[in-house]
Amino acid sequence: MKATQVLTIEDRNRRIPLYCIFCCSRDGVEVTVAKVVQHSIHYGYRFGAAHVICPETPSCNSTHVSVTTNPSDFDIAEVPFLSIENEERRDENFPYNLTVCISNVLGAENNNALQFIQMVEMYKLLGVQKMVIYNTTCGPDLRRMLHYYQDEGFLEIVMWPISNFLVPATGWKFKELKGDLHNYGQITVMNDCIYRNMYRSRYVLLADMDQIIMPYEHTNLLLVLQELQKQHTNVTVFLFENNIFPTTLSDQRNRFYDPVWKAVPGVNMLKHIYRIPVSDGIASTKMIVNPRAIEQTAVFTVLKMYGATLHVPPNMSRVMQITDPELGDLSMERLILDERIWDFEELLIPRINEVVHKTMANYSF
Repeated sequence: MKATQVLTIEDRNRRIPLYCIFCCSRDGVEVTVAKVVQHSIHYGYRFGAAHVICPETPSCNSTHVSVTTNPSDFDIAEVPFLSIENEERRDENFPYNLTVCISNVLGAENNNALQFIQMVEMYKLLGVQKMVIYNTTCGPDLRRMLHYYQDEGFLEIVMWPISNFLVPATGWKFKELKGDLHNYGQITVMNDCIYRNMYRSRYVLLADMDQIIMPYEHTNLLLVLQELQKQHTNVTVFLFENNIFPTTLSDQRNRFYDPVWKAVPGVNMLKHIYRIPVSDGIASTKMIVNPRAIEQTAVFTVLKMYGATLHVPPNMSRVMQITDPELGDLSMERLILDERIWDFEELLIPRINEVVHKTMANYSF
């Protein structure tokens, strides 16, 4: 029997059965019993990502589906139907070769506009053709940048009003943060972005806004993937080691202090070229995946998939995360000078300046 999957956020304590309502092509409806598959990673929060599996009889030939707790007493005009997507499968001729899914949801306190511009323009140089971001709300300057890239056609903004329905936590530590759901529903967002781009993009890159998967032996990420895929034809998940570049430490020469940027709030990632050495066996990862091979993903790794996983050698490519960690007793002598991002300065800086001038025209520099 054919089945449709609906990605949801579910109460993990719910014991009430769910039902699927199909809108059939013959102008009728069909109701079937749903099966709920909870994702195994939820960080202890009451609500978590889940797939609702909806079986469908072949005669229905449905176009839309909804999920309900009441299979018999509903007004069809009031049912919030979802269009069924991903029915046209393809293995070639994708609109995009590489799409970035920003995996952390934007919140109201985020106005990190400068780092966002730098991140987007860097990814463009690395071969990214499309970016998707999930937004609850954000600061005014960052909002201006989002609309600029949306109007340009590079950025797809998915509105994510999760606070209208649940009390989302702002991180992952349940005992400290409480709330109903891990980090604004980050795991659901990541799964949604994979399914959303399943047949639109050859590869999907999943990383946070302060992270860039940076190639060290190639000029762009598509060349990295091309080489790795040629060597490992069965690999569908590429894991990249995460490296922290602390914002509390910066280049003392002020090499990339551009007065044009002073009106733009946020982190200047070009100043932060010292990375913390990774301890053996404890590095987190971010991913580039073949979305057609993924059933479920978590933040740092895939939960259910087809194919194999490859840990990409960090000398070939690694994640640069420009953030503000607790350094503890880590001395400057133990940090690693890493100027890889400076290799792109001649192409990157004019692009950043162009965006700043276009979006901050009413500001004095």
